[in-house]
Amino acid sequence: MKAVVLAGGKGTRLAPYTKILPKPLMPIGDMPILEVILRQMKCAGVDDVTLAVGHLSELLHAFFNDGSKLGLKIRYSHEETPLGTAGPLALIDGLDGTLLVTNGDVLTTLPILDLINFHREQNAAATIAVHARNVKIDFGVIEWDKNPVITDYIEKPSYHFMVSMGIYVFERRVLDYIEPGKYLDFPDLILKLMAANEKVVGYQYDGYWQDLGRPDDYERAANDFESMRVDFLGKECDR
Repeated sequence: MKAVVLAGGKGTRLAPYTKILPKPLMPIGDMPILEVILRQMKCAGVDDVTLAVGHLSELLHAFFNDGSKLGLKIRYSHEETPLGTAGPLALIDGLDGTLLVTNGDVLTTLPILDLINFHREQNAAATIAVHARNVKIDFGVIEWDKNPVITDYIEKPSYHFMVSMGIYVFERRVLDYIEPGKYLDFPDLILKLMAANEKVVGYQYDGYWQDLGRPDDYERAANDFESMRVDFLGKECDR
C-alpha cells in the first residue's frame, strides 16, 4: 500500500528549533517523529511512501535516503512554492488505489490498519481520523446583542469539538479534485468532495493523539513517548 507524508512545512510555531531542523526530524526519544510514523506505517502494511518535502528537504533526504533501512521504499516530491496542505498531492506521480495521507508531525497510538479497514467497509471516497477535543476559555465569556444589552455571562466555559487528527485515507479519484500547481488546503478539498456528492466519513479515535505544533506540545509528546513507547511502536515496530 502507498502513503504520503506531508513534511514540507516550515514549522514556524516551533521556532527556533525549526530554523535548523525540519519539524519531522524533531527528536522523540531516540528517533525523529517522522521515523515513528514510518515505523507505524510499515507495521500496518505500507511499503511505498512519498515524502512531500520543502523546507530543509536536504536533511530529510540525508536521514531517510531511499527508506531501505526501515524496509520501505521512500520517494520524495518537492514543493517549490507553498501549495497548502492538500495541493502537494497533485505533484506526486504513481499514486493509485487506496492511499494513506498523514501529517509528518503527529504522535498517536491510532491503529492504522483499523482506520484503513473502516474506510473500505464504509466504501468512502475519503475518511478523516477525528479526535474529541475540549477547548477551555480562560475568561468569562460575554454574550450581547450590541445595543449594548448583555444577554449572558458564562464563567470560563469549555467547548467540545471533533477535530481532524491530520490523518486521512483517500481513494485515487480524490486527487482528481486537486488542480496541479494550485494552493489547496484539506478543508477546501473535503468541501469539494462533499459538493460532488462523494462519501466522506470520520473515524473517531479516543486514544492518544498529539500534534507537535507548539513547543509545549512537543515537550509533552517527547515525555509521553519515553513513558509509552510500547504503546506507540510495540515490539514488532521497534526493531
